[in-house]
Amino acid sequence: MSKKLDTEGLREVWDRYAPRYDRDIGFFERLQFSGGREWVCAQATGEVLEVAIGTGLNLPHYPADVRITGLDLSPAMLGIARTRAAELGSEVELHEGDAQALPFADESFDTVVCTLGLCGVPDEREAIAEMYRVLRPGGKLLLLDHIGSHHRIVHFGQSLMEKLSVRMCGDYQTRRPLPLVEQAGFVVQRQERLKLGMVERVAAVKA
Repeated sequence: MSKKLDTEGLREVWDRYAPRYDRDIGFFERLQFSGGREWVCAQATGEVLEVAIGTGLNLPHYPADVRITGLDLSPAMLGIARTRAAELGSEVELHEGDAQALPFADESFDTVVCTLGLCGVPDEREAIAEMYRVLRPGGKLLLLDHIGSHHRIVHFGQSLMEKLSVRMCGDYQTRRPLPLVEQAGFVVQRQERLKLGMVERVAAVKA
């Protein structure tokens, strides 16, 4: 079993990686996630919480009338997000924090967004439960992530990659969060699997 990074270890990893994150993720965006950020952000409404906002790559894609709060574990990533928001002229409230223990009151938001973030949270079940808690009744959960493929050979390759990625940066390749979303009490309205089942887009509402 791969050694797991704790919260402090993850923060250190992402702080070191922050300066080159945008450059490196650009390749995978084109290969796997093209159009995914636009798909998610276009559906956001009202008071929006983005969990694992990272360097703020989603910011250009939100509707102009939403009010965005962003949370990330890494201060260095948040620093880049803050600069990006200023360059875009976007008013964004940024917080350092853990997706597994969101520092917000119950029923504070109309939409929760998480793109390419659940794969890197130590306990994704707890993170999803927290997203449910901070959403208002009828609020939307919008997710984009890489997941374990339903193709056996592809899944085997992902499992091999995961042995390294979990140890290096806490990134899980084979998770399938959809059942956990449903177990948390969300009603899934739309779910799409793309790229040989390795990418999933989910739109759900809090019942």
